[in-house]
Amino acid sequence: MKVFVDKVGSVTRNLGLGRTVHLTSEVKAEEGAVVAVRIHGEKSVYNQLEDCNGRLVTLHGGDIMVGALGHRNALHGYEGVVPESVVVGQKLNVLNMGGVIGKCTSHNPGVGVPFEAEVLGQVLEFPELMSREGQPAHISSGALKGGSVPVKCPVVYVVGTCMNAGKTYAASAMVRKLAQAGYRVGGAKLTGVSLMRDTLSMQDSGADVVMDFTDAGIVCTGPRTAARVARVLFSEMAAAEVDVIVAETGDGIMGEYGVQAILADPELKGLAGAWVMCANDPVGAAGGVRHLKETYGIDVDVLAGPATDNAVGVRFVEQVVGVPARNARADAAALGGLILEKLAPKLGAGRKS
Repeated sequence: MKVFVDKVGSVTRNLGLGRTVHLTSEVKAEEGAVVAVRIHGEKSVYNQLEDCNGRLVTLHGGDIMVGALGHRNALHGYEGVVPESVVVGQKLNVLNMGGVIGKCTSHNPGVGVPFEAEVLGQVLEFPELMSREGQPAHISSGALKGGSVPVKCPVVYVVGTCMNAGKTYAASAMVRKLAQAGYRVGGAKLTGVSLMRDTLSMQDSGADVVMDFTDAGIVCTGPRTAARVARVLFSEMAAAEVDVIVAETGDGIMGEYGVQAILADPELKGLAGAWVMCANDPVGAAGGVRHLKETYGIDVDVLAGPATDNAVGVRFVEQVVGVPARNARADAAALGGLILEKLAPKLGAGRKS
């Protein structure tokens, strides 16, 4: 069946789909399967979809959109799963703005109940030139595989106590400072649920190369995929000859997106040039710094996020927690400068200036 779609979610960007797609009525109930759905109802909050250009477009009842099956485990959003079976006519839900489709199992009141999404079929792709034999589309098509180039540049890891803890603000501030200093910067998002917004922010801040886990064919990371995806992205960036990588981990250090697998991986930890932690409040700051040290042997180099929004928080972090505090929104240059100073022994003279 050929269908003209109204909107295409960014989670499918690896396939380069157009507005006309062909569907099969046999749907594989697996993470990454690309499906077309019809939106039911209207919403006044959390009602937008990020398209493949990173632009946010509003969804309306009756819209036909393309997304991918996946799960989500967001404290400030939706929790959802891929059902054991998916059939045409079944109503699932839109789980995030990237176009992830699944069965919602719980939601945060702040985002309201999710859109219902009636399954129309699985999208077909036609990998063979001139062939009319379609194959069920999956976001792993055209995904990054990683290379054999060793990673020698330092990685600045940005972790947080939770989602919405200011990690992307901090990452973008550091990208900007490093780029202004003449370095070729890679910006990566290692964990979370598919959305281009954070890596686009790093690109806007001066990153020469940006990648996230969906570029490696993953809708939503977890304990089994996070460390492998990090290796794929780092090796691709090494092949792109970046001088330094700023790598944000989505969600918190105690969440369900696999951040712990990265923190516990000796090889990945060995690449660290600096650790930046973002926290929403003083208790999170103190507990997070202690948890990273006691559980993973990681010393935080600087703390950012809302816990440092004014002098009260900065004073607590520096005097009680004992870690330098810099706020990415109020003093981005100071945060970037501190990291630049920390990385100086591992960086060359810079190649762009």
